[in-house]
Amino acid sequence: MIKNIGKSEYNHRRVSFEADESRFPWLSMLLDSYAIIDTTIESAIGLQYKSKKKGLACQNGCCHCCKTHKDIPVYPHELVGIYFYVTEKIKMPVRETLKWQLQFSKKSDACPFLISSSCVIHIVRPAACRQFNVFGTPCAEGEDPFFTRREDVLTPNVNHTNQAFHAVLDFYGIKDEKEKRKFIKSNKIHSQAKNLRELKWPQLINAMNEYDLKSASL
Repeated sequence: MIKNIGKSEYNHRRVSFEADESRFPWLSMLLDSYAIIDTTIESAIGLQYKSKKKGLACQNGCCHCCKTHKDIPVYPHELVGIYFYVTEKIKMPVRETLKWQLQFSKKSDACPFLISSSCVIHIVRPAACRQFNVFGTPCAEGEDPFFTRREDVLTPNVNHTNQAFHAVLDFYGIKDEKEKRKFIKSNKIHSQAKNLRELKWPQLINAMNEYDLKSASL
């Protein structure tokens, strides 16, 4: 059993939206959850390098997984974070490009949040994206290394992933600590996930347009 990560250990990786966190209580939970994942993945990458002597293949500008992965699980608490960030934080001209991609995106296309080889929601990208890390040789065009060379793909620690999910259970109305542990142990959290690549985004586009109109009138 690997011990939980303390807040002092993951605070250095935590993004902060101080004013927004006071408006949206769920946002602090989401950011804590992502900080736990980022901290534990950072540690796991270091251990992987020591054991296999292979460096991380993923680098800035690399976006093969954003194009090849057709099944990206995204949870309700993550979708709320994406809606918030896209609606209130993404600026022009990326904003208009993103609206177009969200409107016409198909499962066979690259992830709609990929623009100019960059994830425009990187700060609030789903846990599945954060946890997918490849070692050794960079991915070939069209390659999904999970199937071609599974040994080079990092396997996240289940206990740490569960700790990250535990941090957001208030969002789902589960507040009792005993019930939280029971819910995590049952793996019911995973029944909440949807495939990001199959989602349609008209509500998000509408939210962006309404926010733009409101901002223009101020």
